[in-house]
Amino acid sequence: METQDYANPLPAKRRHKSLSQGLVESISNNIKNGILKPGEKLPTESAIMTLYDVSRTVVREAISHLQAAGLVQTRHGIGTFILEPSQAASTGMLREAIVTVRDVLDILELRISLETEAAWLAASRRTEEQALALGKALEDILANKTEENASINADVRFHLLIAQSTGNRYFVDILSNLGTTIIPRARLKSAMLTLEGSNSNNSSTSYLERVNREHEDIYLAIQRKDPEAARAAMRTHLSNSRERLRQAQQRIEAPTI
Repeated sequence: METQDYANPLPAKRRHKSLSQGLVESISNNIKNGILKPGEKLPTESAIMTLYDVSRTVVREAISHLQAAGLVQTRHGIGTFILEPSQAASTGMLREAIVTVRDVLDILELRISLETEAAWLAASRRTEEQALALGKALEDILANKTEENASINADVRFHLLIAQSTGNRYFVDILSNLGTTIIPRARLKSAMLTLEGSNSNNSSTSYLERVNREHEDIYLAIQRKDPEAARAAMRTHLSNSRERLRQAQQRIEAPTI
């Protein structure tokens, strides 16, 4: 299907929403209304940028949201495709089951075993294009220290890009199905995840600086094609994330006197 059959300008109300959310809504509506059909391939990033007059970052964030919602699936080296309704429903089941902090802790245990190997494979197999995309995702994480939602979206994209760099679509499928639930601060404010347990801005900043350093270590290992360092950096990051979340849970559940 030609892209002009369904690509419409983003609505004027986009001023009151993020551009990525407006793009998500536009594509989602086209899927729900049958304009975009299961099995069809979305246009390239460049084509979507032109059609909707948005940046590449906006397109990537929107695709990440659509993947997290189970509406599309990206196949490395091929493109992004619309999922069958039954597939979309099943991909959301695991994500919808993640409700409590305990659920997120359990997911982090799964991710430690899954993503440490994904990082190893990514460092072994990544292409130059994938390394550049990963570096851009890292830049977006670092640039949005005070914008929680933008930082979370970039964080999700960072981990999905590592999964894509493995060349194994099942890594991508699992992480895409989990959506933003893979990011602990998508469930708790950053201040609650500080090891100090303080709600101050300084503590939140300190927490984000630690997380950002961990992301940088992962990126640098993958960029220089060092599988063992990438595996170790990912394990450190996810283990630290689990410990921060565990301590946050203890503070939340602590009885008040």
